[in-house]
Amino acid sequence: MSGSTVELTKDNFDEIVSDSGFVLIDFWAEWCGPCRKFAPVYEGAAGRHDDLVFAKVDTEAQPELAAAFEIQSIPTLMIVRDNIAVFAQPGALPEAALEDVIKQARALDMDEVRASVAQAQADAEAGQGGERRDGE
Repeated sequence: MSGSTVELTKDNFDEIVSDSGFVLIDFWAEWCGPCRKFAPVYEGAAGRHDDLVFAKVDTEAQPELAAAFEIQSIPTLMIVRDNIAVFAQPGALPEAALEDVIKQARALDMDEVRASVAQAQADAEAGQGGERRDGE
């Protein structure tokens, strides 16, 4: 997969994302002008970061995936590390911004991210939602 992108479908999504520690996903469609403009930027990054998985989801061909991730506008870039979505943003990023996002995602302490996700889930299950009580 080095230097190129892989097409994600509902059939291969779980396998590819679960087997890869760091996946960038471009949600796009053929008719989308900004998607076509972002494509060479995304492909260029794939060539520079051959240790990462660069994937694409055609929202027209894979409406279930677009719905599952609540994609409202395209292109949308999502980054998944260790099966946790750590970044999602609509809009075509320029090359420098994409490189910065990749750098920030690489720098994340995934132990902290997992702890934060676990705490948010525990809070939601306890019915606290977004509330936080200091001193606990």
